[in-house]
Amino acid sequence: MQSHFDLLQSELCKICKSLSKAKKLHALVIKSHLSEDPFYATQIIRQYAANGDVNSAHHVFDKTSTRSVYLWNSLIRAYAQAQRFGNAFALFNNMLTTNTRPDNFTYACIVRACSENFDSATLRLAHGRAIVSGLGSDSICCSALVTAYSKLGLVNEASGVFDGIPEPDLVLWNSLITGYGYSGLCDKGMQTFNSMRRARKKPDGYTIVGLLLSVADSSLLKIGRGIHGLSLKSGFDSNSHVVSLLVNMYSRCKCMTSAYKVFGSIFQPDLVIWSALIAGYCQAGDYVKALLFFRELNMKDKKADSILIASVLASIAQSASVGPGREIHGYALRNGLGSDVMVSSALVDMYSKCGFLHSGIRVFKLMPKQNIISYNSIISGLGLHGCAFEAFRIFNKMLNKGVVPDESTFSALLCACCHAGLVQDGQQLFRRMKDEFDIEAKPEHYVYMVKLLGGAGELEEAYNLIQSLPEPVDKGILGALLSCCNTFGNSELAETIAHRLFESSPDNSVYRVMLSNIYASDGRWDDVKKLRDNITGGLRKLPGQSWIEGHFCKL
Repeated sequence: MQSHFDLLQSELCKICKSLSKAKKLHALVIKSHLSEDPFYATQIIRQYAANGDVNSAHHVFDKTSTRSVYLWNSLIRAYAQAQRFGNAFALFNNMLTTNTRPDNFTYACIVRACSENFDSATLRLAHGRAIVSGLGSDSICCSALVTAYSKLGLVNEASGVFDGIPEPDLVLWNSLITGYGYSGLCDKGMQTFNSMRRARKKPDGYTIVGLLLSVADSSLLKIGRGIHGLSLKSGFDSNSHVVSLLVNMYSRCKCMTSAYKVFGSIFQPDLVIWSALIAGYCQAGDYVKALLFFRELNMKDKKADSILIASVLASIAQSASVGPGREIHGYALRNGLGSDVMVSSALVDMYSKCGFLHSGIRVFKLMPKQNIISYNSIISGLGLHGCAFEAFRIFNKMLNKGVVPDESTFSALLCACCHAGLVQDGQQLFRRMKDEFDIEAKPEHYVYMVKLLGGAGELEEAYNLIQSLPEPVDKGILGALLSCCNTFGNSELAETIAHRLFESSPDNSVYRVMLSNIYASDGRWDDVKKLRDNITGGLRKLPGQSWIEGHFCKL
């Protein structure tokens, strides 16, 4: 028969998802005079952490005078899981001042917290401390380091840690392959996979996932099909995570037929796989099928999450069809997601792009909490509708509330300036972006600046801005100026810009057509003929005839 203490220990070792039960267990530990025991204190901290009560967990920690490494680890992990990373790092630094030395699990927890907080500086410090502590080659520590560096896109550092391990296990191989996958380094990922096979390590589902992540576009479709074949051969074709990534991979490669075949091969697809297929149709711009499958998902009593709803709304926004958008809005309200920040922001964007700005403003005003994404959505919507001054008013309101703008905020504001022709406001905003908010201008920001200056007839100033950029200049920026030259009939500058575009995109006929239109407006018909011949290869379509599959047909 079990004793009272055995029963208590057994109960504490089971994580209960009930805060009231955790408090009852804590009271029982205190009543049994065991609250000072590090083992029982650790278990109580784990119970509180599992139920999201980190403050109570810290209170238990403070009341325990004898602190084992397990006790420290449990509270550090509790803060990290609650995403209170500052508290986790402060506790770790406090631990370093005591006689309790951090172990491999301590460092693994801190390293994971660094990656989740996207804190590369602290990650490197933690790595250095682990090496000094003699844990630089520990498998648990190294696995966490490889995963963390990979997640932050620091694959060279991840590879460096990996190379220092004499006999990496499958988890480490998978971490590095996944790191290359996240960074889009397909070749490196495949090379690592081949090395893993030579080391006689058998791939598992996580290996397949890591490889699939690196297949970023249709140029890698052949490799993607090979990975698909490997997953079938290895029996991972029923793994939910693998299947959802296969659907994602085929969607990224614009091969929705294959994506649907993978989806159809699953007897009972879960929400993740449904979401992957619907998101794939959204990315492909086929909002009709996206909406069709969304409705089917609803009929099967599967509740869509906020990410999926936002994805479908983004697709509908591109189609500028407000009817389906209102249908999704109703679905979100019925399922208690109407006030979700992600959903509300997507609704603001959808209504604005469909021409119903007033509905977008209403959704924005009803949001219980607004973040940078929702502010960007409403600023963009106001800008698209020519309400530039209102967009700037919202921007100032956002700053007063302490919300920090990002790249998308300035893109939306510069777009608003373009629509309203506010050249000076746009120039001032462009300077503030770097000087006040330390945001480096991206190609899209330069596109808007060129459109703003060019649209006001300041073609030379727009060209000087382009000349200040390092080579190669983004085609979108050059194309924006060429379009402005077309508007104002400046054939001399148009020639200069067009020839730069011809060099970078020799097969793109759009720029040649634009230049030929400029020549035509100047009456330079010989130059028009040369460009048109260059586009068609000198071929001419006879009047009243057309080419169909290489044969002449009389009309």
